[in-house]
Amino acid sequence: MTTETAPFRSIAADTQPANDTRSYASTHLRHPERPALRIPQTVTETTGPRFDPARFGSMSDLSVVNGKPAQGERIIVRGRVVDENDRPVPHTMIEIWQANAGGRYDHPGDQHDAPLDPNFRGGGRVFSDADGWYQFTSIKPGAYPWRNHHNAWRPNHIHYSLFGSGFAQRLITQMYFPGDPLLALDPVYLSVPDPAARERLVAAFDIDITAPEWALGYRFDFVLRGREATPIERG
Repeated sequence: MTTETAPFRSIAADTQPANDTRSYASTHLRHPERPALRIPQTVTETTGPRFDPARFGSMSDLSVVNGKPAQGERIIVRGRVVDENDRPVPHTMIEIWQANAGGRYDHPGDQHDAPLDPNFRGGGRVFSDADGWYQFTSIKPGAYPWRNHHNAWRPNHIHYSLFGSGFAQRLITQMYFPGDPLLALDPVYLSVPDPAARERLVAAFDIDITAPEWALGYRFDFVLRGREATPIERG
């Protein structure tokens, strides 16, 4: 029996955001100021808890609450979780959170005066299958002001958190939508210096994922490491 191996390809320069980005104001307050320490990991950090649908549950339709549809443009998002050699990463727990169609989060800390939607909570959870595929249904989130600078508005986006085999293995990123004019002005999106790497954060419209007369479809893949890795949030 042989084990498939592949050469290690390190992350390319400028494809990940810096810990401290001048135009992204809050990074000044929350990024590490000292060199990272290597802390030995125990079995607890590397193997637990076990993330599976039976224990954590799957919430793949964010567009309905108690059988009542949320307001806004319904969307389907589908994609794969893969490594740098396009091999599937199965059974990955993916958490999702986002603003509603009016650009407001269902959270007491969000004081934007856009209306809350009683039929949209903005949180979900899905798992990649044996071939790395995941899918969920939601509502296209709205833009919202965030006071980072004068007249600052966040583009439409969805947040993701991907877990490995334990809590110590977690990646966080955002997905944007094609054609959004706010992308060219957004310090979070622009914190990734390399233009091609930034584009990996933008979903692709996909007519094959689109459900006729029901929801537009978007394709968004996660590459977890290597030179084509999806940019992740840092700082």
